[in-house]
Amino acid sequence: MIKPNLFFATPVWTIQLDKYEDINEEMYKYIKVQQNHDKIGINKSNVKGWHSNDFNLNDKAPQNFISFITKSIEQIMIDMNWDRSNQIAKINNMWAIINIGGSANLRHQHGNSTISGAYYVRAPKNCGDIVFYDPRPAAVFSHPNSKVPNALNAQINAISPKEGALVLFPSYLDHSVNENLSNNERIVVSFNIRISTKTN
Repeated sequence: MIKPNLFFATPVWTIQLDKYEDINEEMYKYIKVQQNHDKIGINKSNVKGWHSNDFNLNDKAPQNFISFITKSIEQIMIDMNWDRSNQIAKINNMWAIINIGGSANLRHQHGNSTISGAYYVRAPKNCGDIVFYDPRPAAVFSHPNSKVPNALNAQINAISPKEGALVLFPSYLDHSVNENLSNNERIVVSFNIRISTKTN
């Protein structure tokens, strides 16, 4: 049997976290306070949706959230076989995006970081998949037609959000968010992680 080597594969981790209800409620209240203080927010990749400024990572709710996802981040470092004795994973920044009916996010990537994440606080049905794009430039120049997309030939892949789900991916990976076709809020906490050398 011929089995291909998956050289230079791009990992995207999807982790459904257990007992997420309390952290979701805490983050929901925290995000709503941020939105009430700054109803306009900032404009980045968001189309119509609300994009918060960066959270204060010393606030209680972000601190609790970071503790909640720490094991998942550590598992990423294990999977990648990164040197954990001399390096640490540190969250640089964190923010929220609220997309309601008709809102979306344009294709973009997150610079100056190693791993980026999206965690779903609210995820109603048909609220907009996160879409990832093939990062290999060669595929743009020559890509034969496929009968059905699979893990080897697909140029895009999408993940449907679920409450309590954490998606982690290389920060260089282009991604977008499809339009929220529901009338309910799609609320995501996004963040960037930098892997850096430990300091004494």
